[in-house]
Amino acid sequence: MRRHSEGVLPGSQVVPSLIAKVEREDPERVIALLEPLVLERRRRRLLSVIEARLDSVQVVFDAPHDPHNGAAVVRSCEAFGVQRVNVIERKEPFLLAPSVSRGSEKWVDLRRWPRSEEAIAALRADGYELVGAHAEGELAPEDLASVPRLAIVLGNERDGIAEDLAQACTRSVRVPMRGFVESLNVSVVAAILLSSATAARRGDLPEVDRRRLYARGLYLSVDKADEVLAV
Repeated sequence: MRRHSEGVLPGSQVVPSLIAKVEREDPERVIALLEPLVLERRRRRLLSVIEARLDSVQVVFDAPHDPHNGAAVVRSCEAFGVQRVNVIERKEPFLLAPSVSRGSEKWVDLRRWPRSEEAIAALRADGYELVGAHAEGELAPEDLASVPRLAIVLGNERDGIAEDLAQACTRSVRVPMRGFVESLNVSVVAAILLSSATAARRGDLPEVDRRRLYARGLYLSVDKADEVLAV
C-alpha cells in the first residue's frame, strides 16, 4: 500500500526540521543577518513569489488516505500561491510523499485538524466560505474567482466529503467533463479549481506572514545559515 511506501512522511514531519527551527527565530533578525548574504536575483525571486501569495483562498482536504494524493494537493497549492492547507484527520494521520510534493511542503503552511468541527469554526471565524467539490455542484470553476474568502473543500478519495463537512459548505463546485469517465483524481480536481479560483487575485498574504516566509527563504538559501544566526 502507498501509505507504507518508503520515504512517506507523517503530517507531524511534513515541515522540515530546519524550517521549524528557523521559525522559532525572530524573522526580522533572520532577515537582517541573512539578506546581505543572498544574491540580488535570489532576493528578487523570493520577494516576487511571496508578494503573490494568497490568504483569501485555502484548501480543506477531508480525511485523505493516499500520501501521493496528499502530496499532489500540497504541490498544487504551492504552485497557485495558496499558503494554507487544512487537513482533517478523521480516521488516520495525514501522510505525504516527498517524491511527489518535490519540496513544495517547504513553502505551504499545513494545518491538521482531528475533527471537522474545529476546522469549520476556525475558517468561519476568519470569514471563509466553504465550497465543496462535487460532481453536481451548482458553481463552475470560474465562479470561484468571485468568492472573496474561499475555502475549497475536497473529499476523501473513496468516500467524498463527510456529511458534517458537506453540511457546512454553503455551495458546491463541479469540474465540467465531456468524456465517458465519471470522476477525476482528487489532486487533478484540486489543480483545476485552484487555477480558476486564484487566476485573477492579487497577493493578499498579511505582512507578518510575508516576512516570515521571506526569512524562511533566506534561511534555505544561505549555506551554514545556523552559524550566522548563532552570532
